[in-house]
Amino acid sequence: MKTLCAIALAMLAGACSKTAAPDAAAAPPPSVPVVRVTRADLSGTITLTGEFIPYQEVDVMAKVAGYIRSINVDVGDRVHPGQVLATLEIPEMEDDLTRATAAIEQSASEAARAEDDLHRAESTHEMAHLSLTRIEAVSQREKGLVPQQEVDQVRSRDLEAEAQVAAAKSNLAAARDRIRVMRADEARLKTMRNYETITAPFEGVVTKRFANQGAMIQAGTASQSQAMPVVRVSQNNLLRLVLPVPESSVANVSIGRNVTVRVAALGRTFTGRVARFTGQLQLSTRTMDTEVEVPNPSLALIPGMYAEVDLEVAQHKDAVVVPPDAVDGSGAAARVFSLTPQGTIHIVPITTGIETAGKVEILQGVGEGEMLVVGRRGGLREGDRVTAIAASFLNAGGSK
Repeated sequence: MKTLCAIALAMLAGACSKTAAPDAAAAPPPSVPVVRVTRADLSGTITLTGEFIPYQEVDVMAKVAGYIRSINVDVGDRVHPGQVLATLEIPEMEDDLTRATAAIEQSASEAARAEDDLHRAESTHEMAHLSLTRIEAVSQREKGLVPQQEVDQVRSRDLEAEAQVAAAKSNLAAARDRIRVMRADEARLKTMRNYETITAPFEGVVTKRFANQGAMIQAGTASQSQAMPVVRVSQNNLLRLVLPVPESSVANVSIGRNVTVRVAALGRTFTGRVARFTGQLQLSTRTMDTEVEVPNPSLALIPGMYAEVDLEVAQHKDAVVVPPDAVDGSGAAARVFSLTPQGTIHIVPITTGIETAGKVEILQGVGEGEMLVVGRRGGLREGDRVTAIAASFLNAGGSK
């Protein structure tokens, strides 16, 4: 019995020694891909969606009321500045112009008559003054020869003739003033007659036609808001793209910057320029409207189309950058798994800046030249020893 127990204990001891042998051997460290921290120029962008609107659009109104004698354009027609769009017929305006011309002629005749009256009054005054001069000379030379009453009468006639000259001058001035008033009225009527021709205010496209030949058009004045336009003209060779820039990016918007405009409906891209912004946030959306001007000479773009713009809101030169897969965002704060010169893992919290599709800016935590683990970080802890495998910056990736 003792012999059997000894044999069993010996067999058990042998089995235990065989099982413990593999555990005693050290396991090789895991292999992890690593990349080196580098520097690069980064530009931060935000993607914004906006809608094209015409650079300018106006409903062309008639300045004066009248019937449309002819209309020369229709929807879709391209027009140029000064091109005749429609012509009105206003018969009573011609009568008013004829009346104004006749009134000028009448005033001219009255002015001529007033001028003749002035010449006659000046002649009468000249004779009366000459008589006064002579009788006063005789009265001074021959005392008592001419009665004083006669001298006074002659002086009175001279004064009366002088007053008639002044009155004639006033009448002539009034007649000439009437002529100027009549001519101004005639000029006004001629100006209004020019409004019989309705022209295009700028180069554009007729997008709507409101009236046809023979339609009665009211004068488009501020006091008559119900007046019907003739046509609507839209300038489409240059479009505005209105982008709602969020509050956080408002400070980085600058005028004159070129942007690429992507139009999904056409599958094309266009070049635009940041032209202006409102300088005020909309309280409902906390965004600022920013306008991008997009040339459209071929009219391929249609107002109302949607477009996307990657608007650059920040630019950092020579920034410290790492691939996105090097940043671990699973915790409360971003961090990276750095590889020490001894081949061990050191977990470092970081502060990030601009992020693009292939790069992340590191503001604080690591510096240029350090090696970081990318992709596979599962199970790694502080101080773990690993085997580094160099990975390409562009191809860094993997499951986290």
